[in-house]
Amino acid sequence: MPPKKKKAAEPEPVAVAAPETSGEESNERYVPGANDWEPAKIYVRPKEQLQLSDKELKEEFTRILKADNPEVCLRGEHGVKQKTLIRFSHKEKCYKVDGTIEQAEVHFAQEGILLDVKSDEAKKQKEKEDDEKAAQARQIELAHQEGGDGGDGDETNLRNQFNFSERASQTLNNALRERGTMTEPPPSVEYSSQCTQWEMYDAYMEDLERKKELEGKKSKKGGAPKKATNQAQQKGSEDVVHTAAMAHAAKILERMCNQNTFSDVTEDFKFWEDQSDLYRDEGTLLPLWRFMFEKTKKKHVTAVKWNPEFSDLFAVGYGSFDFMKQGGGMLCLFSLKNPSWPEFSCSVHCGVMCLDWHPQHSSVLCVGLYDGTVCVYDVRSKTQAPIYQSTVKTGKHTDPVWEVCWQEEDLAKNLNFFSISSDGRVTLWTLAKSELEFADLMQLKLIQKGAAKAGEEEEDSALLGLAGGCCFDFSKLSEHLFLVGTEEGWIHKCSKAYNSEYLGNYAGHYMAVYTVRWNPFHHKVFASCSADWTAKLWDHTHMTALLSFDLNVQVGDLAWSPWSSTTFACCTADGKVHVFDLNENKNEPYCEQKAVRKAKLTKIAFNAKVSTPIIAVGDDHGCVTTMKPSPNLRWNAITKAEAEAKAKADAEANAAGGPRKAAKKAAPAPGEEGAAAVDPRQLEIQKFDKLLEQAHKNQIHSE
Repeated sequence: MPPKKKKAAEPEPVAVAAPETSGEESNERYVPGANDWEPAKIYVRPKEQLQLSDKELKEEFTRILKADNPEVCLRGEHGVKQKTLIRFSHKEKCYKVDGTIEQAEVHFAQEGILLDVKSDEAKKQKEKEDDEKAAQARQIELAHQEGGDGGDGDETNLRNQFNFSERASQTLNNALRERGTMTEPPPSVEYSSQCTQWEMYDAYMEDLERKKELEGKKSKKGGAPKKATNQAQQKGSEDVVHTAAMAHAAKILERMCNQNTFSDVTEDFKFWEDQSDLYRDEGTLLPLWRFMFEKTKKKHVTAVKWNPEFSDLFAVGYGSFDFMKQGGGMLCLFSLKNPSWPEFSCSVHCGVMCLDWHPQHSSVLCVGLYDGTVCVYDVRSKTQAPIYQSTVKTGKHTDPVWEVCWQEEDLAKNLNFFSISSDGRVTLWTLAKSELEFADLMQLKLIQKGAAKAGEEEEDSALLGLAGGCCFDFSKLSEHLFLVGTEEGWIHKCSKAYNSEYLGNYAGHYMAVYTVRWNPFHHKVFASCSADWTAKLWDHTHMTALLSFDLNVQVGDLAWSPWSSTTFACCTADGKVHVFDLNENKNEPYCEQKAVRKAKLTKIAFNAKVSTPIIAVGDDHGCVTTMKPSPNLRWNAITKAEAEAKAKADAEANAAGGPRKAAKKAAPAPGEEGAAAVDPRQLEIQKFDKLLEQAHKNQIHSE
């Protein structure tokens, strides 16, 4: 037989693209609905879809499911391929090879309490239960044997089975009776009248006179025997230890003991002068006393103010700047004569955020609290309660009060002060005869960052709400001007007489402005510090800062010195005090010194008396540290001129080998004997004018 011809191999099906046809007939297929009311269906076929034959459509492609991890890949090294699993390590931030490959994946797992009956653990549990049942049966059998055969196992065991009799009785309930009476309503009379202050005053005076007459009649009736008994009672009850004279003597003795204890600090404060300042161009701060109180160890120092009359007395407010940890506050008065204990202390229901002494009445102190309340204290009174306090009815603030400031007395000779709060209000408080009267001086409008000049606020800015005020300061040289620092980083120049708009807007800070202070000598200059790590110097006639100092950490507070127009100090969150003297160095601090360890400085204050050169700084551990600046930090216009004149004369004398007989004496420096009388304040203003002129020139060149 001839060999069979081999069948030719069937050619593999080739995907044939759909022929390109014009129109939509080849790509669309119309299928009418099964019923008249069903809509027709149109199937659209893409142009790039392959056209397969019936045989190709019937061909099956099988897929085998395997129990292998699909994430495993083959990885070859040196010609050998291995199965590896690569995972991302979140700890090392890179992909790493995982040596353990698990082929099983658990999608759901839950621990249960069921046990397999045939397991060893179930058998042990069954044996334990059988043992417990057997022990219980033995106890019941022993009880039957001891109590007799007739005992029933279900009976409850009584405390005394041999001497017990159960008795019960019922009592009658008392019958309830209701009684009611009717009474006539008391007669009421309507009365109305008008009352004025003078009528109230006359009524009080008549009442006092009537009481005095009654007391006089009683004393006449009693006569001498009552006086004798009163004197005897006074003598018998007199306690020498608790008299006012004894308290005064004990206070003097306590101060003497403290002076002996801190004698080295007292001598340094009185007589120490750093002689190394003669050979270097910087200054230092000498730490003196540290003031602490047991009840304020875990609180922040939120305010420090020196008394304007007594140079050794200062007030300290305690609260918290951490808004998640608020508690009670404390108000304390310390004296340099007694560092171990406060002269006056008062607990407050919430944190004290600010305070201020009255410039004329040195015993009157106004305080701002965290809950928006303002209080006025008279520290001479024995009670710790405030003499005035704002309430919700009298218009208290709704947010913390960040600063308060006393003002001159009004026409009616009433004391008044201003306050600023985060609720956007600058409020005037007047001490009336019975309560605090308030009047909103200004509501701080929120402006956009683009509107840097006055009058550029947008019309819909009122819809954004009010700006949160953080600090303010009133000019002592221009009574109507005051500055306001906000949480948004703005500094606004405002006027008491024109409170509808800002006179100027200064945009230099990017975070909350903590402090803004006018220069006490020059009427144009003010300084500010912020949480953006900077302290800036401004001229209120220009909208940009003249000088800016970056301290690389949050700046908590700023204060001008009372003896020089170019000296100011800042405290920062790293525990350092930075003292600047712009007349000596315009770029860096003249003194940078660490005041505390492991604490943040929150407040700083200069003593207002030039004869008492002390700086007080507070931290977030409830401690106030006092420091004395060295001579290089206490230069003013007169002392600087005297030192320069003396140095010049000494240099000329050394160069000439001693003063010549025919040589003319140099002109005396300002402040020396023989010199013309010059106002020290004018010299300070002239010194700062030169600095301003140079700063404006540098600003023009930089632009």
